[in-house]
Amino acid sequence: MIKQNIALILIAGIALAACARTADTAQKTPSSELQQKIQQLVQKTKKNMIFVEGGSFMMGDFGPITRKDKLPITGLYAAMPVHKVSLDSFSLNAYKTTFEDFDIYSEAIGLPKVGMQKVSKKLRVPNAPAGISWQQAQDYCQWLGQQVGIPMTLPTEAQWEYAARNRGQYVIYPTDNGEYELGRNVWSDEQRREVNRPLGTSMKVSILGRFPPTPLGFYDMATDNYEWMSDWFDPTYYKTSPEHNPQGPATGELKSVRSSFQVAGALDLQIGGSVTTIYRKGVQPSPQINKEDTEYANPNDFLSARCASNASQPFTDS
Repeated sequence: MIKQNIALILIAGIALAACARTADTAQKTPSSELQQKIQQLVQKTKKNMIFVEGGSFMMGDFGPITRKDKLPITGLYAAMPVHKVSLDSFSLNAYKTTFEDFDIYSEAIGLPKVGMQKVSKKLRVPNAPAGISWQQAQDYCQWLGQQVGIPMTLPTEAQWEYAARNRGQYVIYPTDNGEYELGRNVWSDEQRREVNRPLGTSMKVSILGRFPPTPLGFYDMATDNYEWMSDWFDPTYYKTSPEHNPQGPATGELKSVRSSFQVAGALDLQIGGSVTTIYRKGVQPSPQINKEDTEYANPNDFLSARCASNASQPFTDS
């Protein structure tokens, strides 16, 4: 009798465990509507991943190589010295991650939407880059890679610069023609006012895809929002960087960002070079603001992501 009772208890326990697993699986299974959104994001991602054939280039401030006077282009200490880098082929998204993209990810893993604070939510316009922390950006890219079926992550600084410079050419501005032309390939003051007026804000509202892409097909590398890199930031890293596929320092306190933070109406080359292909800086991976401000502002408002893949073959949209 005792053995029979023990057997019944074991059977009941197994049944309960199976029920619990079934309920847990049902709870985690996305709805058909969410599944459709994820599939649309997957197809969009495959379509927008640009294959960049690997090669070698001189990374950093290439002024001493290209200028007659041998002077640097920006004089930014962190962008020197210029040094040889060789990269394997990779793919990089033509666009930065939008709020719409990141909302799908947030819904899929059960997190609240980002950028919903009273002030920051004015930035949540269609085709605007999502303001996210480094960890959020990395987690999103890795999740997206799982959905696509090809591992993805944030790009390295070397990959971003190589792509922005059209496979390492001596390009100062990552625009369609290598020039910085207000109103034609970067935002002008008037264009910003047109966007901001109906939104009732003076914040720098970003809309992706408004200007021509670079020759390789990348949009908004020289307009708004820094882009998170996978690397830790060290202003002296270029002195010791390895030639082949550099990944940045092993540790650090800041994460590297690339792209621009455009000052409307100003040529940033004259005030630090922050819209150039060689500009780099470090940012706290999880920026903090005063607690009383958390309901009003997102500390990551102007930090975005562009996902990459180290796959040696181009993506297919099949």
